[in-house]
Formats: sequence, C-alpha cells, structure tokens
Amino acid sequence: MLIGVPKEIKNHEYRIGLTPSAVREYVAHGHQVMVERDGGLAIGFTNDDYTEAGATIADTPEEIFAKAEMIVKVKEPQPHECKQMWAGQILYTYLHLAPDPEQTRLLAAAGVTAIAYETVTDNRGGLPLLAPMSEVAGRMSIQAGAHHLEKAQGGSGTLLGGVPGVMPAEVLILGGGVVGTNAAKMAVGMGADVTILDRSLPRLRELDDMFRGRVKLIYSTVDAIDYYSKRADLIIGAVLIPGAAAPKLITRKHVAEMKPGSVLVDVAIDQGGCFETSKATTHQNPTFVIDDVVHYCVANMPGGVARTSTIALNNATLPYGIALANHGLKAMANDKNFLNGLNLHRGDITYKAIHDVLGKQLGLNYKDALEAITTS
Repeated sequence: MLIGVPKEIKNHEYRIGLTPSAVREYVAHGHQVMVERDGGLAIGFTNDDYTEAGATIADTPEEIFAKAEMIVKVKEPQPHECKQMWAGQILYTYLHLAPDPEQTRLLAAAGVTAIAYETVTDNRGGLPLLAPMSEVAGRMSIQAGAHHLEKAQGGSGTLLGGVPGVMPAEVLILGGGVVGTNAAKMAVGMGADVTILDRSLPRLRELDDMFRGRVKLIYSTVDAIDYYSKRADLIIGAVLIPGAAAPKLITRKHVAEMKPGSVLVDVAIDQGGCFETSKATTHQNPTFVIDDVVHYCVANMPGGVARTSTIALNNATLPYGIALANHGLKAMANDKNFLNGLNLHRGDITYKAIHDVLGKQLGLNYKDALEAITTS
C-alpha cells in the first residue's frame, strides 16, 4: 500500500503523522511511504531522516492526496484538503466530527473511509489512540492555566502552589479520566489545592487510591459545579463522551459568578467544548476574556509540545496503521475495538453518536460499521 503523510497546516501545528521510525516499520512490512517535504523539520525530523527510513519526499501535498491509498495525519483535514480526497481512500487521523458538520459533509461527499483515532477502543473501554494526547493535554492544561493566572497574562496574579504563609490556588477539574488525572498529577505536584468532579463512583474510588488524600474527590452534580466553580482560581474542562459533542457543564451564569482573573482551560474544545462561553483558539492567540475570566481554548494543545506529542502518538497509532496497510479494511472486520474507529465509509456515517448529532442536519445515512466494510 502507498501511505501518504502530508504536512499539518493548522495554526502552529508542528506534529506529523509518522516519525522516521514509524516509516521504517511500514517499509519493513513491504509498503511505500510518501512524506511531504519538510513535514517534520520543525520538530527535528529532516528529509534525510525520512529518506534513510525508506520514504520518498513529495514536493506538494497535492501529490500525496492524489496518489496515496492511505493518508496518515494528526489533525482533521481542512476543507481544501477534504476536496482533494477520493472514494475508497483511507484517512487515518483525529477527526472530531460531531462538532464539525462541514468536515463531515466534505468527507462524506468525497467517499473516503475515515478512521478516527479518538473513537478506537480497547477491551477495558479505554481510548488507546486518544490517551497519549489526553496525557499531554492534561499536563499542559495546568502549565497553561498557571501561566495565564499571572497578572501580565490577564489573570488574578495567583501562584498555583502559593508560598509558606499564602494559600495555594484552588484548581477544579471536571472529569476524572485520562485528561483529568494527568492534570491533577501536575497540579498536585505544583502544590495547588485540587478538586476533581466525576460522575463515576468506581472512578472516584480509583482516584482515591491513586492520590491518597491529596485531592478532593466529589461526585459531580449541578450543586457541586455551582459551589466549586465560584471558589476556583483555575477550572480544567476534561469531560469526554467518545465521538459526541461535549456537555456544557460551565454555563455563562457560572462564568459571571467566578472570581475576576480566574482561568478556564477547555481541553474538550475539539469536541465543541464543555464551557458555554468557549470558542476554539490557537497557539498564536490562545485566550480571550469574558466577564473578567480568562478562557484558554486552544484546539490543538499537544501541538505546543509537538516533538513529544508526535512520538507519543506514533507509539499508539502505529500497530493499527500497520494492520490497515497489511490487511486493508479486513483489519477492522476482525477487531471490534478497531472497528469503533470507523466514522465514515463511502458517504455513510458509521458511528452512531455522530449520526445522532449530524445525520439529519446533513441528510446522511447511518450504516453499521461492520456491514459498511463487508458489503461495499
């Protein structure tokens, strides 16, 4: 199979779909890999690194989209990229379709087979291809929040960990999954007063064993969100419904009642955000202010530490990518967890949560994923 790796083009996005090491693995399995010139240069992967690993270098992304049987990316394709894709071509990347009807419409019109990293599951119900970026984003959320609490950045001028004689900042984390857990680890390490809200009692018990009293663990209710949001200096939005739009847990009213100079970091922004006042921002212009509350809603947070993120992502995505290259769509037919990654196939939506949100709006049919790949 011919694998294509275009350069990412979103604002300050320096990650790349395959590292040279990953390219070498594809080549060792008998596949060809085409990488866009200078695609990984910003994070230290040179064209020579890729050619030594067995790739060929394409001078333009158009060449890659026209020729490659499978496109491997990091972020969702932009509209002009979607329009270059063709029926039967495999797209393997983060998609986040639920809050993005335009991307969904364009990919469906192109007839591509779109496989989303964020909806592939494992036997424990986890999301193994989302987890590495969730780990990065969770840790970065505290780093970003601490920075924007500084007065010069528009915050209240509060040091996250305080100092002897001065209280630390109060950090509220909405969601105790991978993002929330990693955020809590960073916040606790910096000396903050940390509270996690979650609606799973088993998960709260796991976190209790993990943090051993260093974090307040509260069952999430409307009352709990009301109470803790008013006290918080920093709120991390870390909720996730796989494949679906994030619930709006922090309302405009909550924001209006928060302390001036508080900071909101919405890690769920790729899925539409879990704060009612959220709107996607970039690393170039990461924040905006509503009711004296700083909002950090960067839609590709891990892109800020692109080398770490690229390597971590490839560690997780490579085995599935090799399976696709070796066996085509049969790789998913024989793996129900991998099959959960199929979001679109030849114009049909194949992931129920996405169809529930967008199917009627776009006039697209839902088709069972296994049926879609075995009958087309």
